[in-house]
Amino acid sequence: MAKSEEGDEPQKKSREDYKKMKELEEARKAGTVPAMQDEEGKDINPHIPQYIMQAPWYYNSTVPTLKHQRMQDEKEKVYSKMGQWFNKGVKKGPVATKYRKGACENCGAMTHKKKDCLERPRKLGAKFTGSDIAPDEHLQPNITLDYEGKRDRWNGYDVDDHDKIYEDFAKIDEAKRQLKTQQLDEALLSGEKDALKAKKDSDAEEDEDKYADDIDMPGQKFETKQRITVRNLRIREDTAKYLYNLDPNSAYYDAKTRSMRENPFSNEGKSPSELPYAGDNFVRYSGTATDMAKQQMFAWQAYEKGADVHLQADPTKLELLNREYEKKKDEFKTGQKDSILAKYGGEEHLEAPSKQLLLAQSEDYVEYSRHGTVIKGQEKAVIKSRYEEDVYINNHTSVWGSYWKDGRWGYKCCHSSIKESYCTGEAGKQAAAENILPILAAPNRDSSEEDEEAKSLLQQHQEQILEKRRKKKRKEKKKRRKKHRKKESSSESSSSSSDSEDDEEVKQEKIRQAIAKEDARRREIDRIMALPERKRPYNSMYDVKEPTEEEMEAFRIKRQNFEDPMASYVDK
Repeated sequence: MAKSEEGDEPQKKSREDYKKMKELEEARKAGTVPAMQDEEGKDINPHIPQYIMQAPWYYNSTVPTLKHQRMQDEKEKVYSKMGQWFNKGVKKGPVATKYRKGACENCGAMTHKKKDCLERPRKLGAKFTGSDIAPDEHLQPNITLDYEGKRDRWNGYDVDDHDKIYEDFAKIDEAKRQLKTQQLDEALLSGEKDALKAKKDSDAEEDEDKYADDIDMPGQKFETKQRITVRNLRIREDTAKYLYNLDPNSAYYDAKTRSMRENPFSNEGKSPSELPYAGDNFVRYSGTATDMAKQQMFAWQAYEKGADVHLQADPTKLELLNREYEKKKDEFKTGQKDSILAKYGGEEHLEAPSKQLLLAQSEDYVEYSRHGTVIKGQEKAVIKSRYEEDVYINNHTSVWGSYWKDGRWGYKCCHSSIKESYCTGEAGKQAAAENILPILAAPNRDSSEEDEEAKSLLQQHQEQILEKRRKKKRKEKKKRRKKHRKKESSSESSSSSSDSEDDEEVKQEKIRQAIAKEDARRREIDRIMALPERKRPYNSMYDVKEPTEEEMEAFRIKRQNFEDPMASYVDK
């Protein structure tokens, strides 16, 4: 729609104009034509729908714009700026000397009334005395805060207030200095020794934060005459050592030093690397801890002999000194050995073969478990045969025949019993286990329990009604027996026959009901099969249960024998 030149009434576009407008819109979307611009010179996305981009008629827009989709200036809420806060205290400047009309009758301030005055009520207010006029308070601004401004804990904080803390501490330090100088003057008047002692105490107090500078770090420069106690602290989140094994006969825990040297899991047969804690001795003798301990011992010994070395302060110097010491030590040992051999001889005995070759046996201790794995010692090397061994094919990590299950060989890595099959890894093990577990996990139920679970509520209700009828009939028969005691023998025979007849009647009644249900089911099947395939109902909510004995009898009666020549003449 376009506006006419004479009036403001919209004019309908022609087909050519509408076609040109569509082509221009497609060209703008394709990027071949520059995008439309609003009154501010910003490009308008050509993919914005027309109903969003078009301004309403009451907006009086003559150029393309998107201002009607943005928040309007008059509706946008203006919040207070950062740093703007309520004024504290009273106004600075001259205070009024005369009572002003409309001021507080009690104190004379213009910023509140008598009922809002916070000063002590005067016996004669400022309105009547005209003296001691209170200064005016600040008129508090109307501050509107946004979400973050309401929750800013430092909003309104004055940085100058923190200078007061420095001033307080400076006054305390100045008072301490004056007190020390006073004590020192008194000590000089009393004597020289007391003055030196006071000076030393003052120096100690000044350096109270550096009390540990004159003391060597524990465990660094060790002297036999100096005893240093180090607390063995642990993190509070860690498990205490004495809680790993609560057996009283397990590893001993020293509560004073908080140490447990032995392994608390020694009876489980696991390697120390697999345990969460294997004792202090394992930590002390594993990894580079032994080398570190040797370096520390060498540093202590060198310090006692006059060498000024330190493990933490100068580790490179200590390492070079240790290497030089070890080299000289080896040279001294080899030279001593050569001098002994040169003097006494016997070098040929040292070059003799090992005892394993001479005696065909060794003293190496090896301990095996029940499964054949080595517990202690080193296992002997496997003797290789002339045939090719340990050849893994098809991505297997074990050979054929390493697994045996239910009389069949297979691969141990995937439990596959098919020779030259591709390895499936853990997925194959899981699949093999799932094929067996459902059979093993199937519960062994009695047939009576299955029959009870298969019965519906309707069948249980019908059985209860039949049971009540039987009890009622039995009671009536007992009354008849009391009346006819003379004919006891005849009555007993008649009662037994009547019970059997009643049971037979109940059974026949159940069979008739089952036959009626079977007829109804067949009629429903015929009705559904007659419908078109698309209009047939779903049978997903069909109750599947085990048929009763009467239903099986009804099925046998209604079953059609197609080999019977007279089957076609039976009424359906």
